[in-house]
Amino acid sequence: MLTTAVNGTTAPGTQVPGRDELVARAAGLREALWEDAAESDRTRRLTERGVTALTDAGLMRLMTPRRLGGYEADVRTLLDVATEVGRGCSSAAWITGVLNAGNFVASLFPAEVQDEVWGANPDARTALVLGRPARGVEPADGGVVVTGEWGYVSGSLHADWVGVLIAVPTPAGENAVHFALLRTDEVEIEDTWHFAGMRGTGSNTVVATSVFVPERRLLPYAPLLNGETDGLVDASHRYRNSLVGLFSIGLLGSLIGGAAAAFDLVREAAPHRPAAGSTFPRQAESPTLQLDLAEAATAIETARLLAGRIADTVDEAAYAGEFPDVLTRAAARQNSTRVAQLCREAVDRLMTAYGSSAFSESNPLQRIWRDVNVGSRHAGFGMGIPAQLYGRALVGKDPRDISLLV
Repeated sequence: MLTTAVNGTTAPGTQVPGRDELVARAAGLREALWEDAAESDRTRRLTERGVTALTDAGLMRLMTPRRLGGYEADVRTLLDVATEVGRGCSSAAWITGVLNAGNFVASLFPAEVQDEVWGANPDARTALVLGRPARGVEPADGGVVVTGEWGYVSGSLHADWVGVLIAVPTPAGENAVHFALLRTDEVEIEDTWHFAGMRGTGSNTVVATSVFVPERRLLPYAPLLNGETDGLVDASHRYRNSLVGLFSIGLLGSLIGGAAAAFDLVREAAPHRPAAGSTFPRQAESPTLQLDLAEAATAIETARLLAGRIADTVDEAAYAGEFPDVLTRAAARQNSTRVAQLCREAVDRLMTAYGSSAFSESNPLQRIWRDVNVGSRHAGFGMGIPAQLYGRALVGKDPRDISLLV
């Protein structure tokens, strides 16, 4: 259903699906995604049915320009959509978040590039990876020639384009990091994603060999991180000014949705499962199970509320045409890490509460456990870096001395 100005996701007079409609569409896919999740895990890629369902529901258009058929939704909408998708399949939600983040970056390129991406296909999808920039870059007439590889490119198996980082040589002998937008038919995808969890994301390695990238498909990286999007988007699109905030939110929805799905499984099974090693006829009568459910429910709800506050902070600043200061941004990254930890802790508790059969290969709980444990250890959340960034900002120092991803 088309709506006008629903939940702040649409401009007055412009009819596109609002937040409620998009979240309802995501919820409507939950059963089909759940049915396909084991197959996606086994084959290490989403099923074609799953990708088609997400695409047909418009859930790959969240960050696509409206003039090209997209929705230009806000960050809170991305979070809520990814969370609902994650209740069906964590990998599908992860890819939904990443591909929409990729489309966000593609939407910041010049109009002629946007036309290349979406002019013939408003459902075109852009994979995105943030990591070390490739240095095999040679200047060429009208652009550069790129040779390099980028690992962990989630969604690359289902993307039309891929946004990667490259180090472009400057006349001064330095390297300026840029986003380079490549067509997936210009690159190779190496099958390297053999991981315990989030297997369905197909987060393989993208390899470019002497690929010519025209200058129009190069975008300076630092201005995007620093919120310097003036000249890239007009004033009505100010919400597009926080790449790091948007990228992490898309990933968190997957973890929250997965934890919520695990909670539902354990809770629904409790009245029917025996409480092994006790006189309680059913798990639901065991105070220990009740306490575990209470703790898990609280952790998941805390994660949901905290993630929502991060998204709202990004949106509020964007609508105001402002960019959050480094303290706010460092806090958001640390809070994102806490959300990931809460989801992992909740699922770990639920696995113990359910019992050892939760780890049976036939039990979907073990797949969720693997997905959340791997996803929550994404580099954006791990290795103590977010806490260092926040702590540094709290004492008045610049966290960007440690990491530019703030």
